[in-house]
Amino acid sequence: MVSDATSSDEMLPQADDAITRDGKTLILAYDHGLEHGPVDFEPNPETADPEQIFELATHDAVTSVAVGKGMAEAYYPSYEDDMALLAKLNGTSNMWVGEPDSAVNWSVDYAADLGADAIGFTLYGGSNHEVEMAEEFAEAQEKARANDMGVVMWSYPRGQGMKSTTDPDTIAYATRLGLELGADIAKVKYPGSPEAMQHAVEMAGPAKVVMSGGSKTDDEAFLSTVEAAVANGASGLAVGRNVFQRENPEEILDALEAVIFDEQSAEEALEGGTAPADD
Repeated sequence: MVSDATSSDEMLPQADDAITRDGKTLILAYDHGLEHGPVDFEPNPETADPEQIFELATHDAVTSVAVGKGMAEAYYPSYEDDMALLAKLNGTSNMWVGEPDSAVNWSVDYAADLGADAIGFTLYGGSNHEVEMAEEFAEAQEKARANDMGVVMWSYPRGQGMKSTTDPDTIAYATRLGLELGADIAKVKYPGSPEAMQHAVEMAGPAKVVMSGGSKTDDEAFLSTVEAAVANGASGLAVGRNVFQRENPEEILDALEAVIFDEQSAEEALEGGTAPADD
């Protein structure tokens, strides 16, 4: 059982070790088929095949792969020796048109039985369903602790009462929610500037902060944003489309490894020939 002691560097000592490397994080997310639908695979149709993503997740830069229950059941047993599993517990299809909410699709105990190293859970702060989602997160978080698993919160402020979901103060509030509710890592949108990123990280206290990869952009813009986030305290990135929608996903992973783990600049990573612009 993980100790209840805290440190200045993380929520619970060793809780997220299995999904980090030297305190840095690169989560390869592949819950898009549920959350967004097949449209996300159109730029690179081969990636509709989950096998392609699990192969990508064996890249040295990737510290965990984030998938839902069906993907974990069907593919993870063949790859359990090659990667860490981040079990994305909740998710709702893009066909849902109501106030932001996210169905809990599997339990922590079942994820643990499948060999998951950590759980991921979306919380829509500001939604009319925030209270219910926070209660679901509390149950999952405590179950994760009982199973010695790390906890990642997809902290996405959304709802009819939200004026801006990417305002720097809103993103700082989102990282703080991660800390207050017991996440080891809070995944948030980039708040628009290095200063705002630094403030968001400060508000997370001992919890780590990772930047959401978002919609696909060109290599230079994407890597420069990642560089700015890491330079201002983010522990890394949780990314899907900005990797698997590229024609050469391995090359952008090479570049991300250089920026996140080797602390190279975006320019240095690109000059290294690892990620030529493809847009």
